[in-house]
Amino acid sequence: MTTTEPNTAGRAIDPTSAVDHGTGAGDFAHEPTTVLITGANRGIGLTTARRLGELGWRVLLGARDAGRGEAAAADLAAAGLDVSALTLDVTSQDSVLAAVERVRAHHDHLDVLINNAGVLGATGDPARTIAADFIAPYGVNVLGPVRVTQAFLPLLRAARRPRVVMVSSSLGSITVTSDPQRMEHTTQELVYTSSKAALNMMTTQYARAIEQVQFNLVDPGYTETDMSPQGTQTVMEGTDAIVAAAQVGPGVTGTFTDRFGVVPW
Repeated sequence: MTTTEPNTAGRAIDPTSAVDHGTGAGDFAHEPTTVLITGANRGIGLTTARRLGELGWRVLLGARDAGRGEAAAADLAAAGLDVSALTLDVTSQDSVLAAVERVRAHHDHLDVLINNAGVLGATGDPARTIAADFIAPYGVNVLGPVRVTQAFLPLLRAARRPRVVMVSSSLGSITVTSDPQRMEHTTQELVYTSSKAALNMMTTQYARAIEQVQFNLVDPGYTETDMSPQGTQTVMEGTDAIVAAAQVGPGVTGTFTDRFGVVPW
C-alpha cells in the first residue's frame, strides 16, 4: 500500500530525467544491466519488471511463490524480455541466502536491487493495536529489506555503480502525515506507517555508511493494485519513480522522491 495524494500544483517528473542515459549496459558494454526486484510477480513489482525489461535490462523477478513467479516471468519472456524467476521469500533467511547462491551461479555482480516486497498488515484504531500486530508486517517491510540488502551486498559491490531502490510510502513521512492539507493526514494507524518510517531511516543510514552503493527511497503514490484497489493512479504512474530511481545518475544517494519530485521526511 502506498498512499500519497498527488501534488496537483506540481508537475510529474520525467522518469528519465537525471538518470544515466546509457544503452542498458551494466559493468561491461556487452552486458545488460542486471536488476533484482522483490515481490515482482504482480502489481507495481511486475510492471517495474516489464518496464526495465523493455529498456534492455536483465530482470530477476523475485517472488515468494515459485509458481506465480515462474508464470509472471514466462509472460514477460514471451514478449521478448530478458526475465527469469527467482524464488525469494524476504521473511526467510534461508530463502534469501539460497536466492543469492542461485544468482551467483549465473552472475558475478548485481547492478540494481529494488526492495519492493511489502504488506499492509493490520489497520485500525491505534488504541486497539497490540504489539503482535507489528510482527508480520515488520518482518516484510522492515526486516525484509535488511535481509535482502545485506545478503546481496557482495554482489552489489562487485558492480561498477550499484544502486538500491527502497519502495517506501508518503505514509512514512512525518511531515506529510502531519499536514492537514494532505490526504495522508486522515490515516490513523500504527503498523504500516511506522514500518515505512523505519525503512526511511534505515535507508538514509545505509546511504551514509555504504558510500559505494547508491541508496534511494521512492513513494509510488496511491496506486490501484491488489493491495490498494481504491488507488487514484495507474500502476504505470505508480512505477515512474521506481524506474527513475533505478536509473539515477552517479552520486545521487539518500533521497526520497515520488513522480512529482522530492518527498519531505
